Amino acid sequence: MYIENKILKNYISIWLQCMFWIVAIMIVVGGLTRLTDSGLSITQWQLFSGILPPLNQNDWQYYFQLYKEIPEYKVQNFSMSLKEFKIIYWWEYAHRILGRLIGLLFFIPLIFFTIKLGFRKVIFFYFIFFLICFQGFIGWYMVSSGLIDRVDVSHYRLAIHLVIAFIILSLIYWSYLSIKISDVTFKKINSIIPLFFTLLIFLQICIGAFVSGMDAGQIYNSWPLMGSTYFPDDCI
Repeated sequence: MYIENKILKNYISIWLQCMFWIVAIMIVVGGLTRLTDSGLSITQWQLFSGILPPLNQNDWQYYFQLYKEIPEYKVQNFSMSLKEFKIIYWWEYAHRILGRLIGLLFFIPLIFFTIKLGFRKVIFFYFIFFLICFQGFIGWYMVSSGLIDRVDVSHYRLAIHLVIAFIILSLIYWSYLSIKISDVTFKKINSIIPLFFTLLIFLQICIGAFVSGMDAGQIYNSWPLMGSTYFPDDCI
C-alpha cells in the first residue's frame, strides 16, 4: 500500500498498531470468557440497548431469569446464585462491549482516511471492517447454538469465531507492515514456505477451538504423554 502523504501514513500506522493490540486483547478476553463458561450468560443480542449493563436489582433479576431458561442453567448451573451469575455476566458483557468499541475505533478513523485519501486507497481497510462486522454476527450465531438443546456452544461455530478473529488480527498486521516497508527495497523470498507455516498455525488454532469447545483437553491430565503413551491407546 503506497501512500505519499507521510503525515497520513504515520497516522495510519499508529491507528493500525492500536487496532492490533485492541484486537489481541479482545481475543484474550474471549478466551477468558470461554474458560469461565461466561459466553451464554447474556441470552439476547441487543446491538444498541445492550450497551448499558443492568443498573438496578430488577434488571439483574431480569437477566438472571433469562439465563435460567437455557439448558446450561437447568442442567449444569442450577444451583448458581445471583452473585455468581454477575461474575459470568460481566465477562460476556466486557467481551461484547469491546467488540462494539473495536468497530467504532476502526470505522471512525477509516471515514477520515477515506475523505483524505479516497476510497480506492483504503478499500482493503473496508474489507477488514466488513470482517469485523461479520465477526459480530458469527459471535451471536455461536451463542445461539447453546441456547436451546445444548449446555455449551457448537465447537464448529466457536472455531469459526476464533479463526476469523485471527484473520482480522493478521490482516491488520499485514496492512501495517505493507505501509512501514513500502519504501524498502529487498529481494523477495519464496512465499510457499511462509504460507505453509501460516496455514499450519491457523489449523492449530482451529483444532484448539475444537479442543476447547468439546472440553477435550480434560481427557488426559498428563503431558507430553496421553496416559502412558504418546498416542492414545484406549480408543474403542
